Amino acid sequence: MDPSAPITLRARKFITNRLLSRRQFILDVLHPSRPNVSKEELAEKLATMYKTEKARVVLFGFRTQFGGGKSTGFALIYDDEASQKKFEPKHRLVRKGLQPKVEKPSRKLRHERKNRAKKFRGTKKVKAAEPPKKGK
Repeated sequence: MDPSAPITLRARKFITNRLLSRRQFILDVLHPSRPNVSKEELAEKLATMYKTEKARVVLFGFRTQFGGGKSTGFALIYDDEASQKKFEPKHRLVRKGLQPKVEKPSRKLRHERKNRAKKFRGTKKVKAAEPPKKGK
């Protein structure tokens, strides 16, 4: 289990997608003497292979084959940051640090607030959205 052991990258189903201004492909990673390879390391290797900056490389959906030694996932290489911000899903932009994370109340709190508001009509709905007082 050597962390500096060599890995082999193999691109399958390579497509140059001009509409989304990116290159997309399935990436097979062969890592026989390692348990797995980080996306950070893969992004660096792909950036040098395809002569682009590391920030434009997006990796996701990696699964390690049973028994180890091989992982498969998707890779996208965007031509520029503008197209990446335009076409990438928000959660992946947050992971890359290109967009701030939206802080919102928990799912349970949102549902409770919605159900409290259902009991009122009109302007009272706003008051119902606030949590009930714990006095009396």
